[in-house]
Order: sequence, then structure tokens, then C-alpha cells
Amino acid sequence: MFRSLLNGLRHFPIKHFFYSAINPILGTHLYQKSLGCFNDINQFQPPKVEKWPGDSGRGTTIIDGDFELAGKTLLDTNTPWCAEETSTRWRSRAAYFDWLCDLQALGGNLARDRARQLIISWINTDGNWSRTTWQPEGLGNRISNWISHADFILSDSENVFQEKFISSLYRQTQYLSRIYVSAPRSSEKITILKGLIFADLTFSNGHRKKLLADRLDKELLLQILKDGGTQNRNPSKHLAILRDLIDIRTAYISSNNEPSKILNETIKTMAPILRFFRHGDGMLALFNGSVEEESWLVDIILERSEERKKPPDSMPVTGFERLARNRTLVILDVGMSPPRGFDCDAHAGALSFELSIGKERLIVNCGAHIGDNQDWRIAQRSTAAHSTVSVENINSAEVLSKGGLGYCPKIFPVTRNERDGEVWLETEHDGYYWIFGLVHHRKLHLNSNGTNLRGEDSLLGQSAHKFTVRFHLHPSVQSSLLQNGTSVLLRLPSGEGWRFKAANGVIGLQESVYLGAGDRIKRSKQIVISSATGKNVKSVKWMFARM
Repeated sequence: MFRSLLNGLRHFPIKHFFYSAINPILGTHLYQKSLGCFNDINQFQPPKVEKWPGDSGRGTTIIDGDFELAGKTLLDTNTPWCAEETSTRWRSRAAYFDWLCDLQALGGNLARDRARQLIISWINTDGNWSRTTWQPEGLGNRISNWISHADFILSDSENVFQEKFISSLYRQTQYLSRIYVSAPRSSEKITILKGLIFADLTFSNGHRKKLLADRLDKELLLQILKDGGTQNRNPSKHLAILRDLIDIRTAYISSNNEPSKILNETIKTMAPILRFFRHGDGMLALFNGSVEEESWLVDIILERSEERKKPPDSMPVTGFERLARNRTLVILDVGMSPPRGFDCDAHAGALSFELSIGKERLIVNCGAHIGDNQDWRIAQRSTAAHSTVSVENINSAEVLSKGGLGYCPKIFPVTRNERDGEVWLETEHDGYYWIFGLVHHRKLHLNSNGTNLRGEDSLLGQSAHKFTVRFHLHPSVQSSLLQNGTSVLLRLPSGEGWRFKAANGVIGLQESVYLGAGDRIKRSKQIVISSATGKNVKSVKWMFARM
């Protein structure tokens, strides 16, 4: 119990506690100090940034008066950020104004008028500060979204609206500038800096460019690892950060300001890693809270990165391995858990992997829940929701209910060998050592033409305990357990067949769920091998072979 308390304190920095405790007082005080207005509308010059494609269907929903976000739909609302039936997290995200791209994708006067109506509604309800919608991350997102879509929002608008819009934007910027140093250590600091940089270029033509560029460089050196991965080890967060950096670079160039060398080099380093996390369907692998994302969005981000390098086979610092032969792709998590401050969405999925054949996914992790249901969020972060081994149904890392991880396993160095087109990998973690005295050792072997993936999972130690090896199947995969229980037949949507076999355990097919999109729960199946350590059993061997 004492160790859990210490872990909790380590996970929650004192300065953030102080900031949160005095936020109502501090927020109002700093806001009052920033009541100066930006009066010269003619000097309002937003940088030109490339628009990201939106969804015109969602734009139509917003025009009709409804609002959809993270699987929840509100009917007939002008103030979704005030909806009491939703969580604080949901209301905060509604006030990011990310959905402006959906209205701009739809285009026309109706979409423009609806955007203005919602902006004025926010100014009327939350424009004088709000604990929910004036947090640093929310401010950074809202400021950059308002500036990015300013040409669409302000086109042919009346002076009264322009004055309210620009004045509110200016005040939000002043407030964010003052509280930036209090923002907790996380990947969202890059989003916050994006908002400040956009505003600096808009209101003062880069007057604070050096200060903000230095702050951004400092964050990039902290958050982006030497192999191009990110501290949070989350493919979706990787995509979001790369997208923000591309926007910042574009804003600098359009304002005749030179991006820093560190910013340019970081974009070049991160782009091949985004390709690393892509399956054959063009979408992302599911690790540490990521979702599939849209393949067209990944395409556009990679195109705008202007970096053409192929993905590496290994990410030794971030901790991922990629085995690709012919049409078969395996992505394996072999990394340590993210450090404090970057582990909010981290999962207990040590040594889990995903397997795809061409454009079809075969073995997956269960994904992440991005909605309001806390029970689902915790369940998706558990070891059992990943294609790996669990002992006595215990997580390999301590999953904290309010986010982050407590005790984390040590991942030992990876051994990778390649010969004649074949590849072998092996590594281990000690997540079960302090509880059960066991170390999980995993070996993988993929043959040269990608038609056979073999594995061996060993529990090294002297104690006797039950353990389970899980392989979660994508919902599109049909599966059937043969009557003798020695193998499972698998059929992909294309009709291609694969056979699964295992030794030293009992094979079963059980129900599972898949949240690849984050907000839609799909039923699926999982292959389960049940076994126990003892004198005669130390490992389970298994194989996926194309028929």
C-alpha cells in the first residue's frame, strides 16, 4: 500500500497539484491581467497553413444542430462543452474546435454561419475562463484551430463578430503564455507551443519567435528519442506530434521565418517511424493507447513531411521490432514503459505483437477506449487485452485507475538474427518476477517467404503458476477450433487460410472485443492457450502457418 502511495505521488507532480488547487483563483487573476484588447483588426495576420481534410458528413451533422465526439452524440445543442451528461474530458475535447475542419470541408454560408454561432456561444459561456476549457492543452488546440480556420470564419463577417473573435483569441493567448510553465510534463506541451507560435506569428509577426522556438527545440530534444520514436510510445500520439510539427514548419515558412534545424531534423526522423507503425491496410498498430487512425490522414501527413525514407527494421531506443517478409508483417513491442508524465495512456502489453497479411489484419491487440467509460479504459489497458502472456490473470505492469502506470517491468535487450531471408527475435521481461518469481521469455521466427510464424513463450523460474497465452483475432477473421482441439483454422476476408497449432497447453477459442477506432466496440475472438509452470512444463510453442 505504501509503495502504491509513493507511485501515485511520483505520477502527480507537486507543481501540477499546486496549479490545480489554486486554478480558480489563479485563472481569474491572470485572466483579469490579460484584459487588454487587440484593437487593430487590420494587423491581424494569421499565417497561411495547409488545411487538413475534414468530414463533410460530420459537418452536416453540426449544421443540423447535433454534435458527435468519441462515440457520443448530443442532439440539438449549441454548447456541447457545457453538457452535464458527459465527462470533463469529453467537454474539454469538444472545446478544442477540431471540428472546424468538418465545417470547412462542407463549405458554404450555412457551415460558416454555424461556425460563428458556436464560437460566439463558447465566448458567452466560457469566454471569461473555465476550469474545463481553459486548461493548457485545450487552449493550445483551440488557439491553433481558430487561427488555422480564420480565413473561413471571418470571410464576409460583420465587424462586431470580428472584434469579439479576435479579442477573445488574443486574451486566450495572453493567458496561455502566463500559465505555460505550469503545464504538466507531457506530449501535449508541443500542442501548447503550437498555439503560442501561431498566435505570435498572427499578432506580433514573430516578436517572441526565438523564445518560443527555443522552448519547442527543448521539448523536441526531450520527447523525441534518437531513433525517431516518442516518449509515450503511442503510434497515434506519434502521428499527432508529427502533424503539429509540420503545421508549425508551414506557419514559419509562410510568415517568412526560418524553422529551426532541430524542428526540420525531427520531422525527417519521425516520418519513417510513422511508416514503421503502419500495417498493410495503411492504418496504425495498436500499442499504448493508439487507435488505427484514417489511412488517408497518414498518407497526407507523410506526403507533407517531405521525407521518403523507408521504415527501419528496429527501433532500439523506443523499443519496437518489425518483421516483414513478402506480404507478412509482425510488429512487436519490446520496450520499457513510458516515463512518468508520458504514461497517461500506457498499456500493460509487454512483448505483445500484431500480425497482418497484406492489407488484412490477423492478430491484433484490443485497442483503446477513447470515450467516457472508465471501466472500459482500464480493461483495454490490461495485459489480457494484448496478444501476449499473462500469469494468474495479473497485469505485467501496475495499471493505475486514474491513468499512468505504477510498477513497470524491465525489458531485457533484444537479440535479432537474420540469415537467408529468415529472421529470429528473442527477449524477456521481469513483470512477474516480484510477484511470482517468473520471467517471461518470448522467441519469434518468421521464414523467408512469410508463410510461417513460429513462437515460444517460456516462464523461467521455480514456482508453479497458471499462465495464459492470448492471440486476439481481428473481427474480420473467421475461426474454428478443430474437434480434436489441437489446432485452429483461420480464414481472412480474402479467403486466404491459415492454421494455428500449439504444444504444451490446451487450445481454446474465447470471446474478445476490438476497439480499433477507439469509440466503437466490435465483437471478436481470441485464441487462448492455457498452461501452468511445473517440473515438465516451462514453455508453450505455437505456430501460424499459411494453408
